[in-house]
Amino acid sequence: MTTPPPQPPQGPYGAPQGPYGPPPPPQQNPYGQPNPYAQQAPYGQQNPYAQPPAPGPQPFGPPQGPPPPFGFPQGPPPPRRSRTGLIVGITVGAVVAAGSIAFGVSRLADSGVSAVGGGFPAAKYRLTVPKKLLDEEYTLLKDSSSTEGREIEKTYDPSIRDAKAVVTQYTSSAGGTLVISGLWGRIKGPAFTRDKILEGATQAKVMTIAVPARDFTPDGYGVTVSCQVVRAKDGAITSTIPMCAWGDDNTASFVAVVTPEIALLAPEKVDLEKAALDTARVRAESRKPIGAAEAG
Repeated sequence: MTTPPPQPPQGPYGAPQGPYGPPPPPQQNPYGQPNPYAQQAPYGQQNPYAQPPAPGPQPFGPPQGPPPPFGFPQGPPPPRRSRTGLIVGITVGAVVAAGSIAFGVSRLADSGVSAVGGGFPAAKYRLTVPKKLLDEEYTLLKDSSSTEGREIEKTYDPSIRDAKAVVTQYTSSAGGTLVISGLWGRIKGPAFTRDKILEGATQAKVMTIAVPARDFTPDGYGVTVSCQVVRAKDGAITSTIPMCAWGDDNTASFVAVVTPEIALLAPEKVDLEKAALDTARVRAESRKPIGAAEAG
């Protein structure tokens, strides 16, 4: 029986020991961080065991992704505001302000009321708030009758009894704005009230009269409409606003129809006859017998 050759001594896990004993354990970084040079993959090869970097921006560098060209900031540039848009925005604000104060600043003096003869008429008509106006070209945007209208109703006016206010703003798809600031009740002097409405509408500090008020009687509507043109200024921008008003036994109102084209016109170029016709149409579409259903 032959004796087998001697086997080399075994390590603790079955690996052969070297002639000087088991291999020493791997050295650890004394600062607790992994050795940056340990188990490096050969040049040009990827370490199959390396962990991919965490997604998201790196903590000490610029955001990932290609830099913007020529050093311009990323993202689309902000849209430019057109001069027409600025003018119309200022115009609309001025019209709304003027309409809101039309009655508030024109408190009728007793001397003026004493010149109005006769008594108070019976209440037969009221102003409504239709959803559409001027053959549905303008759509109701805001009804402030219950808020700003309260100031109109509380304003002392000895020539009007049982006043109820209507303050509304309409808009069209073409960028136009229609503003109404009026009331209904029992009006002792309709023409006097109509004139005072226009007078009050120009009390705003940014407005000046460019074309004095003129009276018009649009065919087929049976009412006199008074119209004027004012210029509204805000900084370096000045815009044109036609203003009209009517008054009858039960209803009286300020009306302004402003489009981008009108706002840019010279005051003398404004078609006041058309403005008066539009105002008469607004009256016909919003003035209804008391007790009748409101227009939708």
